[in-house]
Amino acid sequence: MTDPSYDVLLDRARTLTTGPRRVLGLVGPPGAGKSTLAARLVGDLGPELAALVPMDGFHYADRVLDALGRRERKGAPDTFDAGGYVALLRRLRSGAEDVVHAPEFRRDLDEPVGSALPVPREVPLVVTEGNYLLLREGPWAALEGLLDETWYVAPDERLRLDRLVARHEAFGRTPEQARAWALGSDGANAAVVAAGAHRADLVVDPG
Repeated sequence: MTDPSYDVLLDRARTLTTGPRRVLGLVGPPGAGKSTLAARLVGDLGPELAALVPMDGFHYADRVLDALGRRERKGAPDTFDAGGYVALLRRLRSGAEDVVHAPEFRRDLDEPVGSALPVPREVPLVVTEGNYLLLREGPWAALEGLLDETWYVAPDERLRLDRLVARHEAFGRTPEQARAWALGSDGANAAVVAAGAHRADLVVDPG
């Protein structure tokens, strides 16, 4: 099933809100529109049914990336605390705690902020989104079995690149720097993400 309408996607997400807590993962390359789609789904389902927990909250802080010599590759798989993300998903799935507090990535700071997103036990669906939910290498392999469904978000490639460049410009890069980053570091990461697309339950073109 490819390119379903948004209403179909919303109905499909709603089916995951019955029974024990479920986790829906939205995955795709940088600039695909994962965050926008995830926020829209959670907003339309409402706070009683769904909570949003992005993977980006597990970016290493810039000072950690500097110490590791990875600052120029920020966004690559080894610039995230994958083990921390796996542990959080396990906590969310278990339902053993009244509230689980997840970290949030602040684009205005370009840094993660801890314990910013409370997820009450009674919320039946957690929507998480990020680049590497379908990666099966290194610590990311532990994600297998933690997501009840995964949707691969794949817009038109030119649109994706235009969005990505605009995002980088909005947060302070020059047009030349923005395009270089989108085609360079982001381009390499996009290839890694695309290699796992076949593992998704659904392919979505968000338009």
